[in-house]
Amino acid sequence: MALPKTISVEELFAPPVRSRASLSPDGTKIAYLAPWENHLNLWIESVDAPEDARRVTSEDRNLLSYHWTDDPRWLLYTRDQGGDENRHLYRVDLEDPDAAATDLTPFPGARIADLKLPAERPGKAVFSSNSRNPAAFDLFELDIATGDLRTLAENTAGAPTTFLYGGSGDPFTIDVTEQGDLRLSRWNEASQTSRHIAQFEGTDYPLGVYPLEVTADAGGVLFGSYRGSDRLRLARLDTATGEETEVDSHPHYDLDTRAHVFPALPSPLIFSRRTGELIGVRYLGDRLVINALDPHFAEVLENLRNLSDGDLAHISSDESEQRWVVSFTHDRDPGATYFYDHSSGESRLLFRPRGHLDPEQLAPMTPVTITARDGLALPSHLTLPVGTEPHRLPLVLLVHGGPWDRDSWGFNPVAQLLANRGYAVLQVNFRSSTGYGKSFMKAGIGELAGTMHDDLIDGVKWAIDQGYADPDRVAILGGSYGGYAALVGVTFTPDVFAAAVDIFGISDLANFMRNQPEFVRPALASNWFRWVGDPADPQQEADMLARSPISRVDQVRTPLLIAQGANDARVVQAESDNMVQALRARGVPVEYILMADEGHSVENPENLIALYRTVERFLDEHLGHGRDET
Repeated sequence: MALPKTISVEELFAPPVRSRASLSPDGTKIAYLAPWENHLNLWIESVDAPEDARRVTSEDRNLLSYHWTDDPRWLLYTRDQGGDENRHLYRVDLEDPDAAATDLTPFPGARIADLKLPAERPGKAVFSSNSRNPAAFDLFELDIATGDLRTLAENTAGAPTTFLYGGSGDPFTIDVTEQGDLRLSRWNEASQTSRHIAQFEGTDYPLGVYPLEVTADAGGVLFGSYRGSDRLRLARLDTATGEETEVDSHPHYDLDTRAHVFPALPSPLIFSRRTGELIGVRYLGDRLVINALDPHFAEVLENLRNLSDGDLAHISSDESEQRWVVSFTHDRDPGATYFYDHSSGESRLLFRPRGHLDPEQLAPMTPVTITARDGLALPSHLTLPVGTEPHRLPLVLLVHGGPWDRDSWGFNPVAQLLANRGYAVLQVNFRSSTGYGKSFMKAGIGELAGTMHDDLIDGVKWAIDQGYADPDRVAILGGSYGGYAALVGVTFTPDVFAAAVDIFGISDLANFMRNQPEFVRPALASNWFRWVGDPADPQQEADMLARSPISRVDQVRTPLLIAQGANDARVVQAESDNMVQALRARGVPVEYILMADEGHSVENPENLIALYRTVERFLDEHLGHGRDET
């Protein structure tokens, strides 16, 4: 087969021409994100006259998500400042197209979280914010039309308490016990007291109980449960009795919880636009499965599945649930978006976000299972270059962040860039990855720079033994935890890798934990403290240092590229600065990219393109590429 054309970094990382389309409640308009001055902004168009599209925001930073309200006059969206994670809530008035968006939460240094638009409270939005105290989130109700704010509950208990909207009654709270477990209670704002309902084991929920949704009548809480099972399934907790009953489950797959880490992704729970009731549940294994819980949605779902061989992603409908706009996850045709009218059976393709990319030129992503040295099965993904004999290729081990996250099937621009340049790309879901049962997740406790890293090395060995990879040309690349893994790779197993790329990775575990934002610290008891240790304990701190790349800089002999966002609130700039300074003090060359307007992700297209141009050049220098163009 002929080699595919060289796809430029710009083609892969420039903003999509359109994305994240959704239907207005009255079914007459479609909103979507599209570039303006190279940043994703919010646009709308008529369903029946798409040529009338117009832009309704003018932001200089990519918008990642937005929300229709029950009144199709108003759209809401959030954005932060330069990646600082202090997200504000903005309102767009579609009846005043010349008006600038209104900042509804202009609180300096504060952020909003857990935005909800409750069906039983038309015209209202509910969210939490730490505007009063950086370490404590209060619960607010917003009148969308007027911008008036009303405090529903004030967090006098401090940071360990999170409020959940409770419908017309008092809210619920989740707080973290001294042991790191999670406790659900009903809060009485008048008496400032709470009534205990249920408790959850902290190690089952390192990022908190998710999903967690109070039912419209406040008589129950829908949540992800492991009780009596290794698999995460959907259960209902009776708020009066605390009794748990199963709502839905899959025999082999966990609930799809990726939106817990990346809120722009679809929730595992699909609710009716008309009634607010639960109508579908998402599960994720090698591919996505949606269970329909409503007869009408089951009929619609059957027809939606026929539109693409991808996995259903974003789903929206009008209030009649006859008109639908849906998009699909796909490894080579990402985000294809369709309009479907259930009453007539009509469907049409609205757009392909990256229609300039030819699916035939892109590399398929294939699920594979790798057996770790201790026998644990590691669900993984392999992407091989098109048109090249898959034998002794340069290999890039692409490591996901978290570690409480997962790789999954779909379009990955980094994997596609690397495969297009002739590299084999391997993504290993190492122990502690989520979505493969709680025992798989808990197998990583105490194993940073231990068996969690062994899993990655076993993945490399598998690729070599299968004949895919050249053992002398292996690189490791990752962001966040993946960046830490890259630094562990060059300090603990330097002989394995010929190059490494660390993007905002942790170099010193104790320093990382001491610098967590105030709003994150209470949750450390059920994640980093459990998995790594408490830096306040000298013995545990010593163990953390032993697992930190900063303590082993004398082992580095692998070419290393480090990238960091200056506004990163989670892995602060010092994590990269200190590593670079320690290496340079020893005369070890290291490339360093510091992005002044990024936080704990790279969102600005110009930064993404510059970063991956550098990655492309760096890997070519130290691995060569696998394209045989002679």
